[in-house]
Formats: sequence, C-alpha cells, structure tokens
Amino acid sequence: MHKVNSGTAYILWCLWIFGFGGAQRLYTGHIASGLLYLFTWGLFGIGQVIDLALIPGMVDKRNIYLRGLAVGKTSANVNPLITLNIGEIPNLKQIQANNSQVSVSKTPIQKLLKAAKENGGLLSLAQATMYTELEPQDVKKLLFEAEKNGLAEITNDPNTGAIRYRFDV
Repeated sequence: MHKVNSGTAYILWCLWIFGFGGAQRLYTGHIASGLLYLFTWGLFGIGQVIDLALIPGMVDKRNIYLRGLAVGKTSANVNPLITLNIGEIPNLKQIQANNSQVSVSKTPIQKLLKAAKENGGLLSLAQATMYTELEPQDVKKLLFEAEKNGLAEITNDPNTGAIRYRFDV
C-alpha cells in the first residue's frame, strides 16, 4: 500500500521557492487546487503559507483514503462474519413454552381499529361499544382521542343523519 508522508509533503512545499507552488497539494491528491497553486504561484504566496498548517491534515486524509482503497482490494475473499457465542441458556424450552402461552391482549384503540377495518372504516357508537367491550362513556372518550390523534373523523350517515366515525384503515 502506498502511504503519503508528511515529510515528503513539506519538502514538496519548499519547491514553491523555485516557482513550483502546489506540489504538496498534487502529492496529497488535491489535483485541482494543486494546479491552481501551480499557475498562481501558490495563490500569490498566501495559500502556500496557509498550507504549512494544513499539510498534516491533508496527509492524514490522503492516507485514510488510500487505506480504504487497499482494504477494498485485499478483502475481496474475506467474509466479515461475526459470531457471538453466549453459551447455553438454561431452561430455554421452558421459557419458549411460557412465551407461547401468554396471550397478547389488545388495547381498546387496537380493538377499535380492527373493528373499523372489518366494517369498511365506518363505526357507530354502538358498534364501537360492542367491539371494545367498554362502557359507552369510555368509548366516547376513546373515539374523541382517536379523532384528536388523526385516526378518525366524525361524519353523518347521508340517509339517517346518525353520527358515524370514519377511520382511515
């Protein structure tokens, strides 16, 4: 792997004295700015002086870039598989059996959304009460929360004028 050396970059910086400004930039892979420095005598000397402080960073960036290219070439046959062995878990089958027995209880809002989906997205207060198995006052609060959170909107039945809750499910 080719490696850029900061000592070499400083020696190339000194070529500015002989009219070859920007050689250190060409060496560190900054081709466009290196050519600009070459044709403007190191940005009239100001850029060359600033580069004295920037050379270590330019060298580091170039070496990181070159290291990345080298890794890409050499690791073609390497499989970056990581295996984590945590040993045996005691009573694993018992834990799995307990997890399968636990029933997942749905929240009232989940029951409400499922009921709305089964009824084409429209529910009345009575239907919502029936599906959620809650008291009507609690269902009204639940429907209000659903509307507040953007899950439902209040509409009227076009034929009867009854209040319906439209869900986007």
